[in-house]
Amino acid sequence: MSSHLLDLAIAHRTGSPRGITSVCSAHPTVIRAAVRRASETKQPVLIEATCNQVNHLGGYTGMTPADFVELVEAISVEEGLDRSLLVFGGDHLGPNPWRKEPPQAALAKARDMVEAYVAAGFGKIHLDTSMGCAGEPAALDDRTIASRAADLCRVAEAAAKAAGLSLPVYVLGTEVPVPGGADHVLETVEPTAPEAARNTIAIHREIFQAAGLQEAFERVLAFVVQPGVEFGSENVVQYEPPKAAALAAVLQEHDGLVFEAHSTDYQSERALAALVRDGFPILKVGPGLTFAYREALYALDMIATELVPSYGDRPLAVVMERLMVEDPRDWQGHYHGDETSLRLQRHYSYSDRIRYYWNRPEAASAVQKLEEVLDGRTIPLPLLHQFLPGLAAPGMTVEGLLLAAVEDVLAVYDRAVRQASH
Repeated sequence: MSSHLLDLAIAHRTGSPRGITSVCSAHPTVIRAAVRRASETKQPVLIEATCNQVNHLGGYTGMTPADFVELVEAISVEEGLDRSLLVFGGDHLGPNPWRKEPPQAALAKARDMVEAYVAAGFGKIHLDTSMGCAGEPAALDDRTIASRAADLCRVAEAAAKAAGLSLPVYVLGTEVPVPGGADHVLETVEPTAPEAARNTIAIHREIFQAAGLQEAFERVLAFVVQPGVEFGSENVVQYEPPKAAALAAVLQEHDGLVFEAHSTDYQSERALAALVRDGFPILKVGPGLTFAYREALYALDMIATELVPSYGDRPLAVVMERLMVEDPRDWQGHYHGDETSLRLQRHYSYSDRIRYYWNRPEAASAVQKLEEVLDGRTIPLPLLHQFLPGLAAPGMTVEGLLLAAVEDVLAVYDRAVRQASH
């Protein structure tokens, strides 16, 4: 399993770069689309869960790491995926979900979470200890970050050995701004300074060695840096290779390392291929996939409104608006502006904070109602062309249309990875 990832640095170093899409989502439709595509292409699929989505206490999805693995493996069996092609990753594992607590308490929970992830079979572990906890600065210094990462790495190593599992491969460091997209309009994003990347790598290497984790450090696959890509609520900053050239050159000093690119959602195919070519071969995407899912669902909501008079006027969108207004915790503070602007962002923002609401019972019921209303009905092709022009095809089911919408995004990543190797 780890060879799918560890070979990325060799491929980059030998001038035949290849990449892998990191699917960061706990949504079953997104997972199914990724697994189905891997089953057809016979290529490895990397499915990642984040510390907020999934943790030993349940996360916002209510799933533990073991629950998440069970879900993905059940879907993989249904889709006929060769198990050897399935790679599990844990993203931003550290104190982030508990950063409002004192450091000692937050880090204790982070240790338990890392142990649960590794014991459940997650083989790619991103240790992110960059955030300050209660009473600490928001951003910590490199030595504190590296020391805390080493502490969590020790837990991960012990958990793998205790469970008789292969030892994990690691990703270290983090990107700025925080995961999930920026909360303001961005005109440009500066790549990580080359010297900052060098220092981060050197300090982590020093502290891991001092902690007796030199062998584990040899399995560090990548460091997370900012290559100059990001998305806000309404705009996307595309990758510009010349701006990241000095950062990419740092990899020439480290044979066994690549960089991991976060927030690659909504990048063009050309930009994604350039990222892989330049040494950022792990392309993380999450909100962009659930954005496509929501886009297709809302189109079907419109189709049902036009086709079935008894269905009502966009009831799915009405339910989602009510849920988000009644409980604004998952979008408030991320979206800004007047009431009209906030309403539009709640539903259509690139940041896709609506993804936090799909697993709620009322949302699930509204989606089920939509599926039941359209099940067995022939949707006239002109109506499909009106609302789903890129996916319109006779005879497609609701599930098929939703999967196709997500697969369209994943196809861009697959093509970009192939381009990079030519």
